[in-house]
Amino acid sequence: MATAFLLLVGVLLTCPGEFLSLNKKSKKMDGAECSHRSECTSDCCLRDLNAGGAFCAPKARVTMLCLPQTKGTINIICPCQWGLKCFSSDPICSRRCHLI
Repeated sequence: MATAFLLLVGVLLTCPGEFLSLNKKSKKMDGAECSHRSECTSDCCLRDLNAGGAFCAPKARVTMLCLPQTKGTINIICPCQWGLKCFSSDPICSRRCHLI
């Protein structure tokens, strides 16, 4: 038992960066390419309809178009920022972010 512990400590001391990088994924900033919303710091991976890819984008602010977060991996329109709610006061109008 003590031998196994010493071996583990030795590995951690010689390769601490490698051990940490296996357990830690850094999130991507706005503008970076993405394939899943969980990769982005904003939790919004927005589909680029012109270029065909996707990139990390900020969540929608007050009065901006929004869609509730779905189970999908890539957003067509980002959900609202924290503290805002996505709804439409008129059935004809698009959903927008409003204060709760």
